[in-house]
Amino acid sequence: MPAEWARHEATWLTYPKNPDSWPGKIETIYPSYHLFVKILSEKEIVHINVDDEEMLLHVQQELEAIDTNMQNIKLHIIQSNDAWCRDHGPAFLLNKDGKSRAIVNWNHNAWGGKYPYELDTQVPLRIHEYLTSHLSPFTLFEPGIVMEGGSIDVNGCGDLLTTTSCLLNPNRNPHLSQDQIEGYLRDYYGVENIIWLGDGIVGDDTDGHVDDLSRFVAPDTIITAVEEDAWDENYEPLQKNLRMLKRCRLANGKQPTIVELPMPDVVFYDNQRLPASYANFYIANDKVIFPTYRCLTDNEAAYILEACFPDREIIGIDSTDIIWGLGSFHCLSQQMPSLIN
Repeated sequence: MPAEWARHEATWLTYPKNPDSWPGKIETIYPSYHLFVKILSEKEIVHINVDDEEMLLHVQQELEAIDTNMQNIKLHIIQSNDAWCRDHGPAFLLNKDGKSRAIVNWNHNAWGGKYPYELDTQVPLRIHEYLTSHLSPFTLFEPGIVMEGGSIDVNGCGDLLTTTSCLLNPNRNPHLSQDQIEGYLRDYYGVENIIWLGDGIVGDDTDGHVDDLSRFVAPDTIITAVEEDAWDENYEPLQKNLRMLKRCRLANGKQPTIVELPMPDVVFYDNQRLPASYANFYIANDKVIFPTYRCLTDNEAAYILEACFPDREIIGIDSTDIIWGLGSFHCLSQQMPSLIN
């Protein structure tokens, strides 16, 4: 699996439409979501899964109204339960020679059976059907175990980040040991070295996805969320993850460079603390799109990301309403790597 900063041919999304994911305010998320799509479409194809023809026409009209590059928008009638394409969509692999690609269809159980998921489980197969018939053959792998895209992050050089709180949770694969899960990670993501972190942030219903915590920003560099308020619930779990990162080694035996990323101000809605984090950014072909939360640390996060990605434009999009769905831009998206000529 290439690193996210490797060249994309496209980004896959699933259009948000489930009111149960954003109770009482789903309409408020669309300006930010549509802006996300518009920015992505400037430099890469954006595939969007929709439920039916009516939704397809609606999405087309909404994107046209904000002058989106519609030549790079491809809408597909592929039904789903929810919008989190990072988790219900396929993982895309690139052959070592760069000449062919594969899809991994992991099992999906809605983060331990928390929500309906019968339609979500079909999304990778439908995407595989489309790509194989319209683009080029994609090998299909089906490991037969539960795995979510947001639970891992890779640097394309043999290293993978994940958390024990998610992958070792008994609501995923209770029949597998840690060693067995590592075997699947190595076999189906093409990695050598697994870096385990601990717990996720408060409010995260995924049991601790790593894309809210720590991300590779270069082959030898990891950015990680830290909470500066010692009285905050996230302070100790994030400090523990920081200590684990400082002790880890990469596949090449070297210690990674660790960059600290502040947490935003606490975001509450309907008396619920939400999993707001700047680590849920998406690395597009020439940009990094990160969530903002209407607070002063938005600017600090932007400066830090600019230093990590000097060759990309850093763009913040307001995620204060989107995060009510308990995820943000990285959770919503899945990159498809380009072939290497």
